[in-house]
Formats: sequence, C-alpha cells, structure tokens
Amino acid sequence: MSQPKVPKIEFPCDYVIRVIGNSAPDFTEFVVDVVEQHAPGICETDISVNESSKGRFSSVQLKIVATGETQLKALFEELKASGRVHMVL
Repeated sequence: MSQPKVPKIEFPCDYVIRVIGNSAPDFTEFVVDVVEQHAPGICETDISVNESSKGRFSSVQLKIVATGETQLKALFEELKASGRVHMVL
C-alpha cells in the first residue's frame, strides 16, 4: 500500500511569485490586478518591479498568501493566458 503524498508546501503560507513580460506603462498594474483576484490583500510593500537593462522587459515580484495548489495553478494559468506574460516563476 502506498503512502499518501505529503504536500511540498504547507498552506496557507507566504509565497513569492515573479511575473516577467514586455515592458508597458500598465504592466505592473495589470499583474497586480490579476493577482488580487486570486490572492486579495497585497500590500504595496510586497511588490517590487525591475526593468531589464535595455528596458524591453519588466519583472514584477509579489508576496502573496497562498491558500492551496488550486489557487496557485489558477493564478499562473490566468497570467500566462493573458498573452502579456512570458514567464511566471
């Protein structure tokens, strides 16, 4: 008999995600809006933005409270499906 899988992460927990996409004036706002739908209550202090050296890409890092794998999967899928996001880490 096999043992049940132990989750790799214990939920709820603080969880940091990084979203990378093409630089645009509204990219950070777009990312925060999508993330807020899945993990409400993000503080401005939990958001950091970095631009690539040539300014073509933006990286938005956010700390959220993750409640489960389903939440994270839905968040990652919505960000990727937007067409504005190249990578979610």
